[in-house]
Amino acid sequence: MSQVFEPLRQQLIEAAEAFADGPAALPEILTGLVSDVDHATAEPLEIFPVCHHSPASALAMGRRLREKQPKVVYLELCEDLQPLLTELRNCKLPVALQAFASELDGFPADWGPLSVVAPITEASAEYQAIAYALETPGVELVLVDRSSDHVFQWSPDSSEEHTEVEDDLHGDAVGVEIGDLRPRFAELEEHLLHHGRVRHWSEWWDQYVEQPLANADHDTYRQVMTLIGSLFRRLTPEGTRRLAIDEQRERYMWTRIRAHLATSGVDRDDCLYICGAFHAVSRVAEAGSEPGTPDLEITPRTGTEWLYGLIPSSHSAIEAQFGLAPGSVSIAAATWQKGLTRSKLTPFRLEGQKGGRRRARKALPPAPVVPGPTADRLTEYLAAPPPPGGLDDEELRGWCVDVVRLARRNGYLASTADAIAVYETSVLLANMRGRARPTPYDFQDAAVTCIEKDVVPGRRDVRRLCEILLGGDKVGQVGYEALPPLAKDVYDRLEPLGLDLTSRTIRRALIDLVGQPELAPCSRLLWRLKYLLPGPALRTVMGSQRLGEKSVQESWDLDLGRHQRTVIELGYEGVTVEQVLEQRLRRSVRDPKATAAEALTAVEDSLRLLESPRLTDELGVRAVELLAAERTVDDAPLVLGRIRRLIAYFESRPGGALPAWCQQFVTAGYAHYCTLLPTAFADEETGVRQVAAMLGFLFSMESLALSLGCERMQLELAVKQSVPFGPAKTALFWAAGHQLGDLAVADLRERSDELLANPLVVPSFPQYVSGFVHALEPVPRLAPFVVEILSKAFARLPDPVLLPWLPTLITTLKQEAAELVPLLTREAGRTFPGALPALDGWTAPWERKTAPATSMPVLSPDASLARRLVDSHPVTALAVARILGQPDEWSKAATESDSGGPVLLLEQYPDTATAVAALVG
Repeated sequence: MSQVFEPLRQQLIEAAEAFADGPAALPEILTGLVSDVDHATAEPLEIFPVCHHSPASALAMGRRLREKQPKVVYLELCEDLQPLLTELRNCKLPVALQAFASELDGFPADWGPLSVVAPITEASAEYQAIAYALETPGVELVLVDRSSDHVFQWSPDSSEEHTEVEDDLHGDAVGVEIGDLRPRFAELEEHLLHHGRVRHWSEWWDQYVEQPLANADHDTYRQVMTLIGSLFRRLTPEGTRRLAIDEQRERYMWTRIRAHLATSGVDRDDCLYICGAFHAVSRVAEAGSEPGTPDLEITPRTGTEWLYGLIPSSHSAIEAQFGLAPGSVSIAAATWQKGLTRSKLTPFRLEGQKGGRRRARKALPPAPVVPGPTADRLTEYLAAPPPPGGLDDEELRGWCVDVVRLARRNGYLASTADAIAVYETSVLLANMRGRARPTPYDFQDAAVTCIEKDVVPGRRDVRRLCEILLGGDKVGQVGYEALPPLAKDVYDRLEPLGLDLTSRTIRRALIDLVGQPELAPCSRLLWRLKYLLPGPALRTVMGSQRLGEKSVQESWDLDLGRHQRTVIELGYEGVTVEQVLEQRLRRSVRDPKATAAEALTAVEDSLRLLESPRLTDELGVRAVELLAAERTVDDAPLVLGRIRRLIAYFESRPGGALPAWCQQFVTAGYAHYCTLLPTAFADEETGVRQVAAMLGFLFSMESLALSLGCERMQLELAVKQSVPFGPAKTALFWAAGHQLGDLAVADLRERSDELLANPLVVPSFPQYVSGFVHALEPVPRLAPFVVEILSKAFARLPDPVLLPWLPTLITTLKQEAAELVPLLTREAGRTFPGALPALDGWTAPWERKTAPATSMPVLSPDASLARRLVDSHPVTALAVARILGQPDEWSKAATESDSGGPVLLLEQYPDTATAVAALVG
């Protein structure tokens, strides 16, 4: 250990002894900090500690690269991201390097999709190193951090979607008691914020680290950043998961560095190792560039196929990933530009960088002589007060005027007096906080205090206006050349629209499919993108694409410029939009949790969006398999609605033939619901809506199912074996009996009247009504009867029963039977008078008295059964009578009495009527 820092070490020991009442570990921590700085600076391979997205680190990096001119740069970044670096030339920063995997091999399926991102900004040391290495001839850039695959291999808990972000200095270290009581980072942060008179960590870091180090020399910067990294490392308790992962990363990086040194033969003096300050003070056994240092045994990658690309990033996204205060990255960008101006430093920038000027490649001038041994810069830095930084008077006045101008544009009643108040308040806050000059954070607080009102008049508050003044939430953009094939294909195919799709503003696309049929491919592509990209990237203003419908004119709001990331990530799933759409449809029906209703939706989507009969048949066959495997009927309403739409669509096409899978679905559904019907009627958990949907499927598909080989006896047995639970299902059961011919409307009316006449049943009568309302799904011809019992309920139910039921009825109709309301409305319109004066002389049809029936002869049991038959089916009985040759007598008798016709038929042809009755059961 060198003697350079021995005086500082002695001062810290004396300070620790002065605080004898403090933690017993304090002397160890303080002296350990100096030892870590001494150890890191003594490493033959120069370690350059950085804070990610720090303008001070970027300025120091730019100066050091011009001084040292290393031939090899080792950078802490996932090694498999290296091929993406050259594509940064085609982008506008900030952007993020991304590795993405959706099809996993070697990881649990519920971890997917896996994503690793590393954001890059111009005001970052990483970008300066990348630009230097790629633009300087003879310089090699080597990424040495774990591969994206190893990020998840070594992560003990990856059940949620991962986003890998380079470690910032404050991390999430939490202290625990290990022997002596050690200070925790949360306590240290609270202490620093209180005594630094700042509101959050970002402001403290800017005040006490960024500003003092902005113009510091290389030794001072390196020692201070190493000291800070050591502090955070020593406040991280041993044995924590976070520390174990960090140490494994350090072993990985040093193993890669030594392997490259051995194979390339480059001198360590010509190399530079750039890493986070936390990793610069690593004490793991594998740390160091000496040849005899042990290596980490790196496991092979899994079989997961990783996809790589660039995605747009933004200041707000970086702040969220690193836990920074809102607006801090924008302030850092402003500090970076100010530092460049003051130091007259020319930053490194990739040639052709979008947003920057092109420059010719040229070699750097010869490197100056490297100074001698490192001197102690820490003592002077720690003893001296922070230099006056912040805003000078001219800059502060300009900001005050500009923020008032922005406030006026956004609806605030701001004036010149407010600009003066913001200026004076900024100075006052800086003095109260012990600062020589106001900082951007003081200016923000002053602007909010002086301009903010009780109500924000526009979309932006004053704090957001201050961020805009500092540069706003800058959003990067990936250039066309760096896009994946799918994204390029999307932009190429939408080019006929004549819109700038890279614009940051919403573009309106007007498509006239009659006058401009050449735009039809664009329309189809937009509908497919809308399906794949839910959200604000595309919005339909006019036009629809329901099954079997075609729009004549369409209007779209396109915002692909601000949502470029979604299109890029779509490119990780396939080469074309159609391929991705086909894969997603297949994946949706093959999911272990897929249902028959979801499979029918996939079939419908394939018909709307793709022209692939083969895919449609494949999805349909899968729908049949899922329906047969289901053991519940929760999705019966969805299944009924979707299969009805599909059958109507196929029957409307030329030929009207149903595909084989659709016929199989009808027969399988008929048998499936017949089997589950008794259980559904008796199950308390199964709702009346589900049972009604089952009956709707059975009754509406009955003729088709019978023509395909099903037997009606299945349905009749299923209904007879059913024992309904509750009043609603009982009413539904009666409706099913009516549909099967077992109950006439008169029988239903008689039963409902008995229920209303029974005081014990009256409180539950609304539930019977609910069941009859749901019965309109399987038996729509009961609409007159449902209107009748609703009218009777409103007329006869007592107020304590009726009034609480009305909101429930309205809610039920809206949520569960909205499609049945038009049917009830039309029937009510036919039943009730259309004008108010007609109500005085109006009598309800069910209350009108009919002529007394003639005396009926006593019939035999067979004749009685035949009479029930002709009573239930008078039209059929009339047709039989005409076939038998006596239409006049039958018609005359039928008009004289409600029951005369059937009696006459029975008297004249008793054997025929009995035979027909026996035939139909």
